[in-house]
Amino acid sequence: MADFSTQAPSSSPLFSPYKMGKFNLSHRVVLAPMTRCRGLNGIPQAAHVEYYAQRSTPAGLLITEGTLISPTSSGFPHVPGIYTEEQVEAWRNVVDAVHAKGSIIFCQLWHVGRASHQVYQPNGDLPISSTSKAISEKWKVLMPHGSFGAFSEPRALNTSEISQVVEHYRQAAINAIRAGFDGIEIHGAHGYLIDQFLKDGINDRTDEYGGSLENRCRFLMEVLKAVVSSIGAERVALRISPAIDFLDAFDSDPLGLGLAVIERLNSFQREVGTKLTYLHVTQPRFTLLDKAVSTVSEEERDYLMQKWRKAYEGTFMCSGGFTRDLGMEAVAQGNADLVSYGRLFISNPDLVLRLKLNAPLAKYNRDTFYTNDPVVGYTDYPFLAKANETD
Repeated sequence: MADFSTQAPSSSPLFSPYKMGKFNLSHRVVLAPMTRCRGLNGIPQAAHVEYYAQRSTPAGLLITEGTLISPTSSGFPHVPGIYTEEQVEAWRNVVDAVHAKGSIIFCQLWHVGRASHQVYQPNGDLPISSTSKAISEKWKVLMPHGSFGAFSEPRALNTSEISQVVEHYRQAAINAIRAGFDGIEIHGAHGYLIDQFLKDGINDRTDEYGGSLENRCRFLMEVLKAVVSSIGAERVALRISPAIDFLDAFDSDPLGLGLAVIERLNSFQREVGTKLTYLHVTQPRFTLLDKAVSTVSEEERDYLMQKWRKAYEGTFMCSGGFTRDLGMEAVAQGNADLVSYGRLFISNPDLVLRLKLNAPLAKYNRDTFYTNDPVVGYTDYPFLAKANETD
């Protein structure tokens, strides 16, 4: 068995320092946000403290799982929120443990919109969305006891109600900073609420939030401006996925949609005189990993990502099925400043070290991704030294 502890680390720029706004990162490998369903009754647990601390590295960046901004936000069992005092206090324990390891941690703010079921909604109400169209039966919602069912028909928000949802994002961002988080990431991707406004394959509104690109970007920009006005642009990031068709979230012009969002981000950054912390873009490769149909070829994917990367005036993060080699290539070729890893980080709490040393990676078990167990499939994956001891 090779002794990887004595092996020289890679000199790839993926492992080189990077200045991300006011944060000085020691490497470019980021923990991607991933739903894990361990927040019993919406409250982060002691297991969360251990899980995030395990994946912390000095001056490394972690992004939390999607964190609910309001009681209407959920579409999974036992997802943590950040809209009550109890949740804020519980997250503070996580943040303190991560900071003790020298890491930086952002909270991803999440509202699933129509990607939900009435069982998750207050009083069994219909989920809210930009539309009243339901997600097709091609996709299934995870029910509270582990079975899968059809997504509920949503209720299209009245124009007058949208400002209330914007306020939920704003207050959640304030709560995250109160909990000690270094910043927040607005989840505007993967077929969830903000994406339901952005994509013309979903948004069928006839008011000022539907139709044109300007109108479809309106909700996102209102959320962004509200959050920035409360906690500052240097603490705010955004995730988008213009070319992802996850949960029926397709657009007739993904390139144009991505450029429209980026144009507005650039203009807003110039207006406030401060750049967002980063823009996080998911590659279409993400859908292939979940056996979804992608309408974007590899060549088109690379073209889109390069166009968006070139257009955005700030730190650009990529995610979506990256391997060690693909991550090193993306940074070396200037196609990304940072690369976020999801599944590989689940089964390799010391992923950064393993990637640096080109050490073997532990395999993940998909069957335990969304269980409630606080240990199995969550905090029990081995570190490199222990893995060597058992081989």
